[in-house]
Amino acid sequence: MSSLSSIRNANATFNPKYTPIAVFVGGTSGIGRAMAEVLGRHTEGKVDIVIVGRNKEAADELFSKMPSPTDKTYKREFIRCDVTRMKNVEAATKEILARHPKINFLILSPGVFTTRGRNETEEGLDAKLAVHYYSRWKFIKDLLPVLNKASEEGEDAKVFSVLAPGKGSEIDLNDLGLKKTFSVTKAALQAPTYNDLMMEAFHDLNPAVTFIHGYPGVVRTSLFEKSDSTLVKFASPLVNLLLWPVFTSPEDCGEYMWHAVFNSTDGVFRTGSKGEDLGKQRYFGSEEAKKKLWDHTVEATAVDS
Repeated sequence: MSSLSSIRNANATFNPKYTPIAVFVGGTSGIGRAMAEVLGRHTEGKVDIVIVGRNKEAADELFSKMPSPTDKTYKREFIRCDVTRMKNVEAATKEILARHPKINFLILSPGVFTTRGRNETEEGLDAKLAVHYYSRWKFIKDLLPVLNKASEEGEDAKVFSVLAPGKGSEIDLNDLGLKKTFSVTKAALQAPTYNDLMMEAFHDLNPAVTFIHGYPGVVRTSLFEKSDSTLVKFASPLVNLLLWPVFTSPEDCGEYMWHAVFNSTDGVFRTGSKGEDLGKQRYFGSEEAKKKLWDHTVEATAVDS
Protein backbone atom coordinates (compact mmCIF):
# COMPACT_ATOMS: atom_id res chain seq x y z
CA MET A 1 0.00 0.00 0.00
CA SER A 2 1.32 3.47 -0.88
CA SER A 3 2.50 5.76 1.90
CA LEU A 4 0.65 8.97 2.69
CA SER A 5 3.58 11.05 1.48
CA SER A 6 3.64 9.30 -1.89
CA ILE A 7 -0.15 9.64 -2.17
CA ARG A 8 0.07 13.35 -1.37
CA ASN A 9 2.79 13.80 -3.99
CA ALA A 10 0.79 11.88 -6.57
CA ASN A 11 -2.33 13.93 -5.85
CA ALA A 12 -0.30 17.11 -6.33
CA THR A 13 0.38 16.12 -9.94
CA PHE A 14 -3.29 16.62 -10.83
CA ASN A 15 -3.02 19.38 -13.40
CA PRO A 16 -5.81 19.18 -15.97
CA LYS A 17 -5.84 21.34 -19.09
CA TYR A 18 -9.36 22.43 -18.20
CA THR A 19 -10.66 24.25 -15.12
CA PRO A 20 -12.24 21.53 -12.98
CA ILE A 21 -15.68 22.13 -11.51
CA ALA A 22 -16.30 20.33 -8.22
CA VAL A 23 -19.53 20.16 -6.24
CA PHE A 24 -19.29 19.18 -2.57
CA VAL A 25 -22.53 18.16 -0.90
CA GLY A 26 -21.85 18.32 2.82
CA GLY A 27 -18.72 20.36 2.23
CA THR A 28 -18.96 22.82 5.12
CA SER A 29 -17.41 20.43 7.65
CA GLY A 30 -15.75 17.06 8.12
CA ILE A 31 -14.53 14.96 5.25
CA GLY A 32 -16.26 16.96 2.54
CA ARG A 33 -14.63 20.17 3.72
CA ALA A 34 -11.24 18.45 3.92
CA MET A 35 -11.61 17.16 0.37
CA ALA A 36 -12.46 20.65 -0.85
CA GLU A 37 -9.38 22.04 0.94
CA VAL A 38 -7.12 19.35 -0.54
CA LEU A 39 -8.39 19.96 -4.07
CA GLY A 40 -7.97 23.71 -3.68
CA ARG A 41 -4.41 23.27 -2.48
CA HIS A 42 -3.32 20.80 -5.15
CA THR A 43 -4.81 22.91 -7.96
CA GLU A 44 -3.35 26.10 -6.43
CA GLY A 45 -6.89 27.43 -6.35
CA LYS A 46 -7.42 26.96 -10.08
CA VAL A 47 -10.74 25.23 -9.63
CA ASP A 48 -14.40 26.22 -9.52
CA ILE A 49 -15.96 25.00 -6.28
CA VAL A 50 -19.60 24.72 -5.23
CA ILE A 51 -20.33 23.94 -1.58
CA VAL A 52 -23.82 22.63 -0.79
CA GLY A 53 -24.79 22.70 2.88
CA ARG A 54 -26.50 24.60 5.67
CA ASN A 55 -23.71 26.81 7.02
CA LYS A 56 -22.77 29.70 4.74
CA GLU A 57 -20.36 31.15 7.31
CA ALA A 58 -18.39 27.89 7.32
CA ALA A 59 -18.31 27.87 3.52
CA ASP A 60 -17.12 31.48 3.39
CA GLU A 61 -14.40 30.69 5.91
CA LEU A 62 -13.30 27.72 3.80
CA PHE A 63 -13.19 29.87 0.67
CA SER A 64 -11.13 32.54 2.45
CA LYS A 65 -8.39 29.99 3.14
CA MET A 66 -8.12 28.73 -0.43
CA PRO A 67 -5.36 29.90 -2.75
CA SER A 68 -6.41 32.87 -4.86
CA PRO A 69 -4.73 32.80 -8.28
CA THR A 70 -4.19 36.16 -9.95
CA ASP A 71 -4.37 34.98 -13.55
CA LYS A 72 -8.19 34.74 -13.59
CA THR A 73 -11.18 34.57 -11.30
CA TYR A 74 -12.27 31.14 -10.16
CA LYS A 75 -15.77 30.58 -8.81
CA ARG A 76 -16.49 29.98 -5.12
CA GLU A 77 -20.20 29.33 -4.61
CA PHE A 78 -22.39 28.31 -1.71
CA ILE A 79 -25.87 26.81 -2.10
CA ARG A 80 -27.95 26.38 1.02
CA CYS A 81 -29.67 23.01 1.31
CA ASP A 82 -31.10 20.81 4.06
CA VAL A 83 -30.65 17.43 2.37
CA THR A 84 -33.24 15.65 4.52
CA ARG A 85 -35.90 17.05 2.14
CA MET A 86 -35.93 15.99 -1.50
CA LYS A 87 -37.67 19.23 -2.50
CA ASN A 88 -34.62 21.08 -1.16
CA VAL A 89 -32.29 18.82 -3.12
CA GLU A 90 -34.24 19.49 -6.30
CA ALA A 91 -34.06 23.24 -5.72
CA ALA A 92 -30.30 22.98 -5.19
CA THR A 93 -29.70 20.88 -8.32
CA LYS A 94 -31.77 23.28 -10.42
CA GLU A 95 -29.57 26.12 -9.19
CA ILE A 96 -26.40 24.17 -10.01
CA LEU A 97 -27.68 23.27 -13.48
CA ALA A 98 -28.53 26.91 -14.16
CA ARG A 99 -24.99 27.99 -13.27
CA HIS A 100 -22.84 25.18 -14.69
CA PRO A 101 -23.04 23.49 -18.11
CA LYS A 102 -20.80 20.67 -16.87
CA ILE A 103 -19.43 19.17 -13.63
CA ASN A 104 -16.27 17.12 -13.23
CA PHE A 105 -16.50 15.96 -9.62
CA LEU A 106 -19.59 15.40 -7.49
CA ILE A 107 -18.52 14.65 -3.90
CA LEU A 108 -21.29 13.44 -1.56
CA SER A 109 -20.44 13.33 2.14
CA PRO A 110 -23.34 14.63 4.27
CA GLY A 111 -23.51 12.77 7.56
CA VAL A 112 -25.54 12.49 10.74
CA PHE A 113 -25.04 10.50 13.93
CA THR A 114 -28.26 9.79 15.78
CA THR A 115 -29.54 7.31 18.33
CA ARG A 116 -33.18 8.18 17.68
CA GLY A 117 -35.63 5.79 16.12
CA ARG A 118 -37.27 6.41 12.79
CA ASN A 119 -37.59 10.17 12.27
CA GLU A 120 -39.94 10.52 9.34
CA THR A 121 -40.06 13.72 7.32
CA GLU A 122 -43.23 15.07 5.72
CA GLU A 123 -42.00 13.41 2.52
CA GLY A 124 -42.25 9.98 4.16
CA LEU A 125 -38.51 9.30 4.45
CA ASP A 126 -36.45 8.61 7.53
CA ALA A 127 -34.17 11.63 7.99
CA LYS A 128 -31.03 9.52 8.56
CA LEU A 129 -31.58 7.49 5.41
CA ALA A 130 -32.41 10.69 3.54
CA VAL A 131 -28.98 12.08 4.44
CA HIS A 132 -27.02 8.89 3.79
CA TYR A 133 -28.85 7.62 0.72
CA TYR A 134 -31.93 9.27 -0.80
CA SER A 135 -30.48 12.78 -1.13
CA ARG A 136 -27.31 11.37 -2.68
CA TRP A 137 -29.34 9.39 -5.20
CA LYS A 138 -31.28 12.47 -6.18
CA PHE A 139 -28.22 14.71 -6.47
CA ILE A 140 -26.65 12.17 -8.82
CA LYS A 141 -29.82 11.65 -10.85
CA ASP A 142 -30.47 15.36 -11.30
CA LEU A 143 -26.86 16.25 -12.15
CA LEU A 144 -26.14 13.42 -14.58
CA PRO A 145 -26.64 15.63 -17.67
CA VAL A 146 -23.76 17.93 -16.68
CA LEU A 147 -21.55 15.03 -15.57
CA ASN A 148 -22.07 13.34 -18.92
CA LYS A 149 -21.36 16.66 -20.65
CA ALA A 150 -17.93 16.80 -19.00
CA SER A 151 -17.19 13.28 -20.17
CA GLU A 152 -18.27 14.13 -23.73
CA GLU A 153 -15.69 16.91 -23.72
CA GLY A 154 -12.93 14.52 -22.69
CA GLU A 155 -12.79 15.69 -19.08
CA ASP A 156 -13.10 13.88 -15.76
CA ALA A 157 -16.65 12.96 -14.79
CA LYS A 158 -16.68 11.28 -11.39
CA VAL A 159 -19.12 10.78 -8.52
CA PHE A 160 -17.77 9.93 -5.07
CA SER A 161 -20.08 8.93 -2.20
CA VAL A 162 -18.38 8.84 1.21
CA LEU A 163 -20.02 6.26 3.45
CA ALA A 164 -19.09 2.67 4.26
CA PRO A 165 -18.52 0.03 1.56
CA GLY A 166 -17.84 -3.30 3.22
CA LYS A 167 -19.66 -2.26 6.41
CA GLY A 168 -23.21 -3.13 5.40
CA SER A 169 -25.49 -6.14 5.19
CA GLU A 170 -28.05 -7.72 2.91
CA ILE A 171 -30.98 -5.37 2.47
CA ASP A 172 -34.58 -6.09 3.38
CA LEU A 173 -36.37 -6.22 0.04
CA ASN A 174 -39.72 -6.43 1.82
CA ASP A 175 -39.16 -3.17 3.68
CA LEU A 176 -37.06 -0.83 1.57
CA GLY A 177 -36.84 2.46 3.42
CA LEU A 178 -37.48 0.64 6.72
CA LYS A 179 -40.99 1.91 7.36
CA LYS A 180 -41.96 -1.27 9.23
CA THR A 181 -38.76 -2.65 10.75
CA PHE A 182 -36.61 0.40 11.47
CA SER A 183 -33.84 0.33 14.03
CA VAL A 184 -30.73 2.51 14.27
CA THR A 185 -28.54 -0.54 13.73
CA LYS A 186 -30.53 -1.80 10.76
CA ALA A 187 -30.49 1.61 9.10
CA ALA A 188 -26.72 1.83 9.60
CA LEU A 189 -26.25 -1.58 7.96
CA GLN A 190 -28.67 -1.04 5.08
CA ALA A 191 -27.34 2.35 3.92
CA PRO A 192 -23.90 1.10 2.77
CA THR A 193 -25.49 -1.56 0.57
CA TYR A 194 -28.00 0.99 -0.72
CA ASN A 195 -24.99 3.10 -1.76
CA ASP A 196 -23.25 0.14 -3.43
CA LEU A 197 -26.35 -0.64 -5.47
CA MET A 198 -26.98 3.03 -6.23
CA MET A 199 -23.54 3.44 -7.78
CA GLU A 200 -23.84 0.26 -9.81
CA ALA A 201 -27.28 1.16 -11.13
CA PHE A 202 -26.24 4.65 -12.17
CA HIS A 203 -23.14 3.31 -13.92
CA ASP A 204 -25.25 0.77 -15.81
CA LEU A 205 -27.13 3.71 -17.33
CA ASN A 206 -24.17 6.12 -17.58
CA PRO A 207 -21.03 4.15 -18.51
CA ALA A 208 -19.06 7.31 -19.36
CA VAL A 209 -19.21 8.47 -15.72
CA THR A 210 -17.08 6.91 -12.97
CA PHE A 211 -18.89 6.07 -9.71
CA ILE A 212 -17.06 5.42 -6.43
CA HIS A 213 -18.35 4.47 -2.98
CA GLY A 214 -15.58 5.18 -0.48
CA TYR A 215 -15.00 4.28 3.17
CA PRO A 216 -13.07 7.04 5.01
CA GLY A 217 -12.22 5.07 8.14
CA VAL A 218 -12.33 6.65 11.60
CA VAL A 219 -11.77 10.37 11.13
CA ARG A 220 -11.53 13.28 13.58
CA THR A 221 -14.68 15.23 12.73
CA SER A 222 -17.42 17.00 14.67
CA LEU A 223 -20.01 14.33 13.82
CA PHE A 224 -20.34 13.05 17.41
CA GLU A 225 -20.47 16.60 18.78
CA LYS A 226 -23.45 17.36 16.52
CA SER A 227 -25.35 14.23 17.55
CA ASP A 228 -28.90 14.61 18.84
CA SER A 229 -27.94 12.35 21.75
CA THR A 230 -26.93 14.16 24.95
CA LEU A 231 -24.91 11.11 26.01
CA VAL A 232 -22.99 10.99 22.73
CA LYS A 233 -22.26 14.73 22.91
CA PHE A 234 -21.11 14.40 26.51
CA ALA A 235 -18.86 11.44 25.73
CA SER A 236 -17.44 12.94 22.53
CA PRO A 237 -14.39 14.71 24.10
CA LEU A 238 -13.41 11.58 26.01
CA VAL A 239 -13.83 9.35 22.95
CA ASN A 240 -11.74 11.77 20.88
CA LEU A 241 -9.02 11.77 23.53
CA LEU A 242 -8.89 8.00 23.90
CA LEU A 243 -8.98 7.27 20.19
CA TRP A 244 -6.80 10.16 19.07
CA PRO A 245 -3.88 7.87 18.15
CA VAL A 246 -6.02 5.77 15.80
CA PHE A 247 -8.08 8.59 14.32
CA THR A 248 -7.14 9.92 10.88
CA SER A 249 -7.00 13.69 10.54
CA PRO A 250 -9.49 15.22 8.09
CA GLU A 251 -6.60 16.51 5.96
CA ASP A 252 -4.99 13.08 5.65
CA CYS A 253 -8.38 11.49 4.97
CA GLY A 254 -8.93 14.05 2.20
CA GLU A 255 -5.67 12.97 0.56
CA TYR A 256 -6.64 9.30 0.76
CA MET A 257 -10.10 9.98 -0.65
CA TRP A 258 -8.72 11.96 -3.59
CA HIS A 259 -6.27 9.13 -4.19
CA ALA A 260 -9.32 6.92 -4.64
CA VAL A 261 -10.99 9.43 -6.96
CA PHE A 262 -7.95 10.11 -9.13
CA ASN A 263 -7.08 6.42 -9.49
CA SER A 264 -10.59 5.12 -10.25
CA THR A 265 -11.43 5.40 -13.93
CA ASP A 266 -13.97 3.93 -16.31
CA GLY A 267 -16.18 1.92 -14.01
CA VAL A 268 -17.79 1.58 -10.62
CA PHE A 269 -15.59 1.13 -7.54
CA ARG A 270 -15.63 0.51 -3.79
CA THR A 271 -12.61 1.96 -2.02
CA GLY A 272 -11.16 1.78 1.50
CA SER A 273 -9.77 4.19 4.08
CA LYS A 274 -6.41 4.50 2.31
CA GLY A 275 -8.00 4.91 -1.12
CA GLU A 276 -7.40 1.27 -2.01
CA ASP A 277 -9.75 -0.74 -4.24
CA LEU A 278 -11.93 -3.03 -2.10
CA GLY A 279 -13.36 -4.97 -5.00
CA LYS A 280 -16.24 -7.12 -3.76
CA GLN A 281 -15.13 -7.46 -0.12
CA ARG A 282 -18.21 -7.88 2.07
CA TYR A 283 -20.49 -7.08 -0.83
CA PHE A 284 -24.19 -7.81 -0.31
CA GLY A 285 -25.77 -6.77 -3.59
CA SER A 286 -27.64 -8.67 -6.29
CA GLU A 287 -29.33 -7.82 -9.57
CA GLU A 288 -32.73 -8.34 -7.95
CA ALA A 289 -31.87 -6.02 -5.07
CA LYS A 290 -30.47 -3.40 -7.44
CA LYS A 291 -33.65 -3.28 -9.53
CA LYS A 292 -36.05 -3.30 -6.57
CA LEU A 293 -34.11 -0.59 -4.76
CA TRP A 294 -34.00 1.54 -7.92
CA ASP A 295 -37.75 1.30 -8.46
CA HIS A 296 -38.40 2.08 -4.79
CA THR A 297 -36.07 5.08 -4.85
CA VAL A 298 -37.57 6.60 -8.00
CA GLU A 299 -40.92 6.64 -6.23
CA ALA A 300 -39.58 7.67 -2.82
CA THR A 301 -37.63 10.69 -4.11
CA ALA A 302 -40.31 12.04 -6.44
CA VAL A 303 -41.11 15.67 -5.70
CA ASP A 304 -44.60 17.04 -6.28
CA SER A 305 -44.47 19.94 -8.71
